Amino acid sequence: MRKRVVVTGMGILAPNAHGLADYERALLEGRSGIRFVPEMKELNFSCHVGGVPQGVEKIFERYFDDEKLLSINENIGYACVAAIDAWRDGGFELPTEGSDLVDWDTGAIVGCGIGGMDTIEKQLVPMVRAGQARRMGSAMVEKIMNSGSSARIGDLLSLGNQVTSNSSACSTGNEAIIDAAYRIRMGLAQRMLAGGSEGSSPYIWAGFDAMRVLCRKFNDWPEAASRPMSASASGFIPGSGAGILLLESLESAKKRGARIYAEIIGGAVNSGGQRMGGSMTAPNPEGVRRCIQNAIADAQISPTDIDAINGHLTATFADPTEVKNWALALGRRPGKFPYINATKSLVGHCLGAAGGVESVAVVLQLYRGFLHPSVNCEDIHPEIAAFEQHVPKKALMLPGLRIIAKAGFGFGDVNSCLIFKKWEGE
Repeated sequence: MRKRVVVTGMGILAPNAHGLADYERALLEGRSGIRFVPEMKELNFSCHVGGVPQGVEKIFERYFDDEKLLSINENIGYACVAAIDAWRDGGFELPTEGSDLVDWDTGAIVGCGIGGMDTIEKQLVPMVRAGQARRMGSAMVEKIMNSGSSARIGDLLSLGNQVTSNSSACSTGNEAIIDAAYRIRMGLAQRMLAGGSEGSSPYIWAGFDAMRVLCRKFNDWPEAASRPMSASASGFIPGSGAGILLLESLESAKKRGARIYAEIIGGAVNSGGQRMGGSMTAPNPEGVRRCIQNAIADAQISPTDIDAINGHLTATFADPTEVKNWALALGRRPGKFPYINATKSLVGHCLGAAGGVESVAVVLQLYRGFLHPSVNCEDIHPEIAAFEQHVPKKALMLPGLRIIAKAGFGFGDVNSCLIFKKWEGE
């Protein structure tokens, strides 16, 4: 028998908010976290705006002592803040410093796309080139290794189950949640922290600017720059931050009387093989549709049961194709199509953090019974004009909202889809 998996805690550090209460307000208000980033202009980027969490230095000082501050960078810090918040939100206390107690029933899968480039840029390369490698200190490896975030979370929370990091481009956060849910399903863990993080270094974003996939037309109007599903979309806005869910077996959650936000009833991951129109940078449409259909089959529901879609929707040429793929995969034409919104319109594309940041938004929407607006798509792309009635332009209060599908598609033609269900006490 597969165990049921529920969400009992959440943590969020996003470009437009830190903490669940403020993030919920930001979603309801359609509040953008896209801002002018002076360093991008100074470095001669075409895009001068991005999604960067605010007040991070003061936040880090509240969460970490001086010793730990020396061993974290933005990516690790974002992840740890979100993990600690999710842990506390789930009803747990932080372990006592120096305690030898280990939580063998809880683990973490927290990934990133590119990771510690700020550390490599500011510390590693300059010191190595100056012949000062021996002076870098013992924390250098953990700050640049991809698993630095999950390893530090494991230390902070004394986790004894699987502790690892994954990396699958923009699908990273979704895949972490799916892998963690499967682990609980199989009875290998009672609880798992899962999601993704990404730092905000221009050195993370530079390759995308070189590819000319970043928006360059709204540098003087940052809040309007991220435009998923818009006819005037001209590329994605780079974002950063972290979003982490505390997943738990239903049995464990009920036993300890935990608050339950939602249930994860299905998930699927695949690849399009970079064939049939798929490539390193574009998904194979057949792969996308199969991934969606596999997630629905795993959830043991009908495509008509889906009330809303939180799309990948990056504000690139791929947006119309994604909407059409959803329609084909679900067999639902305009008029019978679910609502569809894009959290990236508010926070930008948070890369490895995207699935985590957006999944927290999905769970909040289910728990509170609303859909946040997709901003900046008043001029809906003509290829999907028939679907415009299904795109919320302002917050919709929907107490009957029950099931939301969450998509993630990444470089390398990799796909992921999660199915979340409102918890109704059954």
